[in-house]
Amino acid sequence: MRDRILGKDLKVSAVGLGCMGMSHAYGAPLEKKEAVRLIRQAADMGYTFFDTAEVYGTSENPHENEELVGAALKECRDQVVVATKFGIHFDMTSPEVNKPLVPDSRPEVIRASVEASLKRLDTDHIDLYYQHRGDPNVPVEEVAGVMSELIQEGKITHWGLSETTEEQLRRAHKVCPVTAIQNRYSMMARWYEELFPVLEELGIGFVAFSPLANGLLTAKYDQNTVFDRTYDYRSVMPQFQAEAMEKNRELITLLQDMAAGKNAAPAQISLAWMLCKKPWIVPIPGTRKTERMQENAGAADIMLTEAQVQALDQALDSMKMSEVFGGTRMADRERERERGSGRSVKQG
Repeated sequence: MRDRILGKDLKVSAVGLGCMGMSHAYGAPLEKKEAVRLIRQAADMGYTFFDTAEVYGTSENPHENEELVGAALKECRDQVVVATKFGIHFDMTSPEVNKPLVPDSRPEVIRASVEASLKRLDTDHIDLYYQHRGDPNVPVEEVAGVMSELIQEGKITHWGLSETTEEQLRRAHKVCPVTAIQNRYSMMARWYEELFPVLEELGIGFVAFSPLANGLLTAKYDQNTVFDRTYDYRSVMPQFQAEAMEKNRELITLLQDMAAGKNAAPAQISLAWMLCKKPWIVPIPGTRKTERMQENAGAADIMLTEAQVQALDQALDSMKMSEVFGGTRMADRERERERGSGRSVKQG
């Protein structure tokens, strides 16, 4: 697979693998051996960029995803880039399938998190360490200061911010240069395109999560698709509701028509669209299927002209489509209650 550079010097495959869905948010967790097999298979295919987080797991094993990634990549660790995240936990008292997020980026929590992640990933360093979400109670400059210390200590080599804003990014970058941001981005979720000039100015990469709108842009789902209401976030996502499918028909048809002309799959067109926009955009679609991994990797070989990308943008601008999932809500009040109660730092 082709390579791309994030920031100044972090070389990654043009398409990365989002590993979250193997143990979190997209149905009951895969059996461990199968998940490890799939991640290893991705490395054999040419993927060199693997994304996880300390919270991608279940109530029974909250940190399962990092353990899977560590086990799968142990034999090729020096040939791949591993990204993980700190700074949130889930409000497990909530009855919602998509549990609210509780931000916590206190320095002592970050240090506990990095040590636990290093152990679970079975590695001596993390290649790209993201603040998973901003913490309104901890200035981003303080977080950046901790990142600078961790880089000096050799525990991480690069850092980034997830779902960040221009203001937060600029403030953080002044303290410790940011390599990449990881924000939601797809044909249905384009609100962060306003950050492109800032990223270009500062030399920062854009890692796009949910690049296929949580799978909708694969054109594999319809109004009869049923999702597990216990484990699968898609069961409550607006774009997968039956009435939304009709609203999104024009979008899916657009992808299918262009895909037919390119001898490609709709998902590949959706990924190629963002890959051909900027050389520093790297999508990280997730999947549980070998054929989907192969398909997503192949998107890096599909070349769209500038005119074709602009035509797609214009079509998207004028097209009616349903709402799309925009992220898990933050449980700010819960976070304050925990702080007030003097909750101890957990090492995972």
